[in-house]
Amino acid sequence: MSGLRVNDRKRDHMELNFRKPELADRDLIQKYFSAQKSRSCEMTFANLYLWARHYKVEYTIVEDMLVFCYPGKTMDFVYPKGRKENRKKVLDLLMEWCRENQKEFRLTLITPEQFAELEEMYPGKFVIEYYRDSADYVYETEKLIRLSGKKYHGKKNHINRFMKTYPDWTYETIDDHNVEECFQMALDWRRENGCEEDPEKNAEMCVTMNALRLREELDLRGGLIRAGGKVVAFSLGEPVCDDTMVVHIEKAYADIPGAYPMINQQYLMHEASGYLYVNREEDTGDPGLRQAKLSYHPVFLIEKGIASFA
Repeated sequence: MSGLRVNDRKRDHMELNFRKPELADRDLIQKYFSAQKSRSCEMTFANLYLWARHYKVEYTIVEDMLVFCYPGKTMDFVYPKGRKENRKKVLDLLMEWCRENQKEFRLTLITPEQFAELEEMYPGKFVIEYYRDSADYVYETEKLIRLSGKKYHGKKNHINRFMKTYPDWTYETIDDHNVEECFQMALDWRRENGCEEDPEKNAEMCVTMNALRLREELDLRGGLIRAGGKVVAFSLGEPVCDDTMVVHIEKAYADIPGAYPMINQQYLMHEASGYLYVNREEDTGDPGLRQAKLSYHPVFLIEKGIASFA
């Protein structure tokens, strides 16, 4: 299968046949993601599919490599996924296509390792600008489960308080029997957090709802915390590579002290204990979210930026 067609000798125009990812494309796209190890939160089919419903994200296959892009005034391509030996040929074709179509060529979500490889192939041709708001927070899973030591003392206290306040609390894997309660909690969360008036928050909640609805088709792992007989927190994630779990969605009632630390710890304990790292995604520049993510002491950040012609 190829999304690239170079027309016959009578014409030298090249076409790239980009299209929106559909559920039927899951195995094909995931095959290319799996071919090149990445811990970035975007590099899963579930993330690609769910957000493509809200932002223009498209993909094609070029020279047996996966290419997806964010089309607009510029053409922002994601670093091609697949056989390394084909990468330069594919990048050359993408740059040629942009020249033919009078589009500015850029590469987005580029990590330092990818930029180093780009520099090897095209010495001095590109510059990169990293965006702190887009950096993923990566933690050692075992540390977030155990919460040992002084630096996690506050988190442990919140969890202990929650357990004391709700002695009947339980953790449950999300399945057909309890998913409707997660939908209802998500609807409450949306109302309480003013998502209807905020396009970004509203898009995030639509992604949350679709992730719950399609959790089996997207192979997502879900877990919830029940207290006082009702669902007070839930989380959804998936492996992004052989040693890293990514948590895409985490929701808890803000007025229930300890609900967030509780779902954070219990979800990892039950769904991710076999993974060395957990990626808890970016902070989008939100000061409160940044403080919360830093308070769990990431072991490293995954920097991502945009590479453009120097």
